[in-house]
Amino acid sequence: MARSKNKNVGLIGLGIIGSRVAGALRDKGLQVFVWNRTPRPEQNFLGSPVEVAELCDVIQIFVADAEALLETLKQLVPGLTAQHIVTAHCTVAPESMRAAAEVVERRGARFLEAPFTGSKVAAENGQLVYYIGGDEAALKQARPVLEASSKEILVIGKVGDASVMKVATNIVTAATAQIAAEGMALVHKAGIPPDLFARAMKCNASNSTTLEMKLPLILAGDFETHFSVKHMLKDVRIASALAKQFSLDLPVTEVSGDMLFAELKQGRGDADYSSVAQKYFPAPPAAEKPVEKPIPPEPKPETQEVATEPPEPEKPAEPKSAAVEPAEAPSPAAEEKKEEAKKENGQEKAEDLEGLNLSGGFRSWFSRRASASRRES
Repeated sequence: MARSKNKNVGLIGLGIIGSRVAGALRDKGLQVFVWNRTPRPEQNFLGSPVEVAELCDVIQIFVADAEALLETLKQLVPGLTAQHIVTAHCTVAPESMRAAAEVVERRGARFLEAPFTGSKVAAENGQLVYYIGGDEAALKQARPVLEASSKEILVIGKVGDASVMKVATNIVTAATAQIAAEGMALVHKAGIPPDLFARAMKCNASNSTTLEMKLPLILAGDFETHFSVKHMLKDVRIASALAKQFSLDLPVTEVSGDMLFAELKQGRGDADYSSVAQKYFPAPPAAEKPVEKPIPPEPKPETQEVATEPPEPEKPAEPKSAAVEPAEAPSPAAEEKKEEAKKENGQEKAEDLEGLNLSGGFRSWFSRRASASRRES
């Protein structure tokens, strides 16, 4: 596949942020070609990172961690040339970002470290803020692409510096959610409606965009993921590791990490990081979907079961018209002809059974038996 000379944009990683950045780029009129480790039904989805490199000069990478970043680059580098610029947007340790830059630059391509701040809503609306570490010439070439999904681009310094800035800002965000939950819990235990805490913070000098966004969601028990517990915990741990390298004591950061880890152990690693508030304000249980009962088949016509109820005794048959006979016995000659006819038709047995009729026809039966006896004698 020959590489296009057009200003296409490649994007690798279609998670919460990457998928929304792709949409924002398209909204700005850019042609976006994408790849993800798990195939997605996405517009211009290609078969490999190399295919992305064949079509695009600028390639943005939105993956979760250092392992995913280095694995993606391993698949991408065979397609890289001096014309390519790779921008890495994950939050990782500075040494991991420098290792990634070395892999790219070894192929003659250029690398920009570009972690960001902003939620999925900001990504969707093209309102992210990028912290940049790397070559100024590379930034100049990639800036139009970065501007298409951001409201500000802040140059921090060399590769690795932007990652330090990103984790430093994230520990403030993590601590903000934790201390806001604690303040609201204190108010609630004092018998004051928690929503008044949110209103009080609006008038407080320590109010922030984070509080404006998170407090109403905490009050509503809404912990839909904007930035997950597991990813915030990763960033806090990176900050703790850096603090040890610099011989710094960061007690609030350590507590924030402990609270996030407690949420992870509760099985809420994919929930929003504000889920730390569930220690004091548990979310209402998710409404269970009603179990759909199978539609029963149409009832079959009822049949009488002999095993359950015995059948009612049959009522005596209604008297037949032939059973109402005159009291006088018929003449011997007529009776004789009748008996002969019955013998010929084999009906003598049937006539005997008729004599058992309880309707009162016994007289007729005895008369016929008497006639038969006279003939035999």
